[in-house]
Amino acid sequence: MVAETVLYNVTDGVVTLTLNRPEKLNAFGGTMREELAAAVERADADDGVRALIITGAGRAFCSGADLGDRIADLESGAIFDSGEILDKIYNPLVRRIAALEIPVIAAVNGVAAGAGANIALACDIVIAARSASFIQAFCRIGLVPDAGGSYHLPRLVGRARAMGLTLLGDALDAETAHEWGLIWAVADDDALMAEATGIARRLAQGPTLALGLIKKAMNASEHNTLAEQLDLERDLQRIAGASEDFREGIAAFVEKRRPAFKGK
Repeated sequence: MVAETVLYNVTDGVVTLTLNRPEKLNAFGGTMREELAAAVERADADDGVRALIITGAGRAFCSGADLGDRIADLESGAIFDSGEILDKIYNPLVRRIAALEIPVIAAVNGVAAGAGANIALACDIVIAARSASFIQAFCRIGLVPDAGGSYHLPRLVGRARAMGLTLLGDALDAETAHEWGLIWAVADDDALMAEATGIARRLAQGPTLALGLIKKAMNASEHNTLAEQLDLERDLQRIAGASEDFREGIAAFVEKRRPAFKGK
């Protein structure tokens, strides 16, 4: 696969996907949406990939949809169905990130706005540069939050803060995002990728079968009853307990050595 707007790099079992339209603040335009979706699919199909990082080139993570594309549509008189692009690209991408059996890290290196912010929040672990910010910019142009924003935001920060962020569209700085529980950690700008890569490599060396099952359990807990969740934990634990990684983890503990997990 040859991609211009999403760079794909694999090192030590970690694939880094870099949104690469820096002159447009990595806005989703041209073929970038499709290339990101294809890159995630490629990583999912590669047995050598054990963790994934999404980041941006230049001074932004992703500024959301490229409004220049929509202006061209309006000026041409074309009828644009905003829901269709969600059905075809954004919603399958968010579902794919949630369903991936490997950990997904967002390394937010600058502004993350609109769909860009919500793609980041769909990842399993979010680390932001100190200069980064998160903006639910939809209300500024008469739209509603998409790409999973209305789902993830209230679960991460509570209804009151989610309503404020989405109705006002104010920028939320990285430090406050961390304080509110929106993201996992904040790093100095020049240390962001080293921090994200270090975490990704740690996860890649871990029992990725179990990590994928942990993702499944956590995602299901959002809608399961306690009884349903207890049953799911039982079922997932049977899978994990029958794995080579579990046997290796026990052996390494007894032998006081570092485990060599094989993962999924």
